[in-house]
Amino acid sequence: MEFEGKMIVVTAPSGAGKTTIVKHLLQKFDSIDFSVSATTRYKREHEIDGKDYFFITPERFKQLIAEDAFAEYEMVYENQYYGTLMSEIERIWHSGKHIIFDIDVRGALSLKRKFGVRCLTIFIKPPSKEMLIERLVNRKTENPEALKKRIEKASLELSYEPLFDFVLINDQLEVACLEAELVTERFLNN
Repeated sequence: MEFEGKMIVVTAPSGAGKTTIVKHLLQKFDSIDFSVSATTRYKREHEIDGKDYFFITPERFKQLIAEDAFAEYEMVYENQYYGTLMSEIERIWHSGKHIIFDIDVRGALSLKRKFGVRCLTIFIKPPSKEMLIERLVNRKTENPEALKKRIEKASLELSYEPLFDFVLINDQLEVACLEAELVTERFLNN
């Protein structure tokens, strides 16, 4: 029987804990591999090209859009693109693994529209909007203007919650990780 790859798409407003939960799922399941997104934003000091993101120029990103190379992409901020290359999906499925994504809300919905039942979308939300803002402020990774943009975007993204297959409240990280494990296992075994 031919392997039919599935996708687990984890999304959340910035600061809700999706990256931590994705890393936990990658440790728990040998059958999944991480989809590395492409972006035009600047590489942060600790990030590695090809591991954290594929860092490319806006010009190259637009060329790839014209070539229909993306499964999904978004201009998240002014001239700052993020997207999932079809070649990355094919690479992982050809290796016999399912794919896990750590992407933004609109990108998650695009993948769900494109891949349907092969795609599980998990929306992670903070216990409250105030707690989310506190987490973003405490990160200290951005200047005040960039932080303001992130908070505005996160507020909007919270309204998308009803559109996802599974909603997980990240109040206690251990519980959230366990819930994510259970829903992932159920999806992969169906």
